[in-house]
Amino acid sequence: MSTATETHLHTVLQSEDHEVQPIPAEGTASVNPNPQEASTSSLPSKGNAEPDTEADPDPTNVANVAPDGGYGWVVVTSCAIITFWFNGIMASWGVIQAALLRSNLRTTSTSTISFVGTLGLAATVSLGLFGVRLMRLLGGRNTALLGVLFLSLSQILSSFTVGNVGGLFGTSGILMGLGSCLCYSLSNTIPTQYFTSKLGLASGLVKFGGGVGAAVLSVALNSMIERVGVAWTFRILGFMILATGGPAAWFLRERVPIGASAFLDLSMFKNLPFTAVFCAGAIGTFALFVPPYFLPLVAQTIGLSSTTGASLVAGFNGCTAIGRLLSGWGSDFVGPLNMFLCTLVLNAVSMLAIWPFSDSLAPLIVFAMLNGLANGAFFTLYPVVVTSTASKIDSRTNSPAVAMGMAITGWTGGYLLGAPIAGYLLQAEGVGIGAFSSGDSQPGKGIPTSIDPFRPAIFYAGGVTLAAAGFVLVARMRLGEGLKKKV
Repeated sequence: MSTATETHLHTVLQSEDHEVQPIPAEGTASVNPNPQEASTSSLPSKGNAEPDTEADPDPTNVANVAPDGGYGWVVVTSCAIITFWFNGIMASWGVIQAALLRSNLRTTSTSTISFVGTLGLAATVSLGLFGVRLMRLLGGRNTALLGVLFLSLSQILSSFTVGNVGGLFGTSGILMGLGSCLCYSLSNTIPTQYFTSKLGLASGLVKFGGGVGAAVLSVALNSMIERVGVAWTFRILGFMILATGGPAAWFLRERVPIGASAFLDLSMFKNLPFTAVFCAGAIGTFALFVPPYFLPLVAQTIGLSSTTGASLVAGFNGCTAIGRLLSGWGSDFVGPLNMFLCTLVLNAVSMLAIWPFSDSLAPLIVFAMLNGLANGAFFTLYPVVVTSTASKIDSRTNSPAVAMGMAITGWTGGYLLGAPIAGYLLQAEGVGIGAFSSGDSQPGKGIPTSIDPFRPAIFYAGGVTLAAAGFVLVARMRLGEGLKKKV
């Protein structure tokens, strides 16, 4: 999951004006050069600083008192623990999906089971504005507790619906999506109140927690499923989330109230670079979850064990965590847009040139590593690219925030339909209803034993990623002259 909204909310919390007032030196009062404006301003998020008449700075002025640490590290740790669970479960759905298809839901189509997981993903981004508004009403801690409760209940209730697809849509789909939405919103919001110059490090650590969760749970889930079955695996997950996520949520607290911000500015679409970057994100997300969702099926189809398939997903998710860290560092040297273009090209090449021919373990490992690095880098680089592009369009400090809100909403279609489309393509090739069942309804199309039936789905994912790279190239050429320019 991703670093998609921290830049959004950090910008809004600091200022909505054209400039931010300077931070006063310690022990001095911040003086507003325009007293009349100070008397009429009532929004705490404005950049206008009021005279400081007490020893402590005004708690509503983020620019004055952002500690760049202190209790912020407790907040970062708590957010990382919560992100470990919701991102880890969503990224490991492919392991659960494969287990359901070979046990409780042997006659259910691959596309349908994939849709359960993507429904939760889509809810996470599409309900993001709802999550932020709920934080304004309940506060960060209460919202976190509610989100953790939803996550826990989604897993516990899923244990009673392992043989019922409709029930899974409600529990592992909608309820999981609601919990993830609240946890995702607060993990991207609260750390921004404690950090300025170290915000990138703080955000990276939070997202790294999610990457570690994805890698660990990919292996742990498969091991639990083999020992206790799918139902008890869901129950164990639910109680573990409650036992660790509950205390983490309790330690979360806001430093200042969360202010309101605009969410829509259609005039930005008049700018070609921004439109191209928006389209790159909206299209690119269709392919992001195809590899982790279907790697276990590919592994088992070519004769590898379920443990090997889970290990491939774990390696993939581990590389996403590394990609999230390294890509931000690399963008400082070559520019975020250049780095983003390289990331999408790597993603597309790995899917079009390596995955279609991975009919043994060695090439699958190479693919999982390269695609995982590119996949993780997407979530780190896209927010930076959107906000930097928006800043070039409009110098107002809240323009990147508005752009980020619109860009993340554009992910909904890809999150919801990306993996199911691949599932339908697999079903058409025989990896569909009862992928591991002898009762396949299509005569002559039993269980496949090679990578061949997966190629249409693989080419679909690689194709949309290549198209996304094309849009980024358009933005790159319009924003910078010459291929060597840092953009």
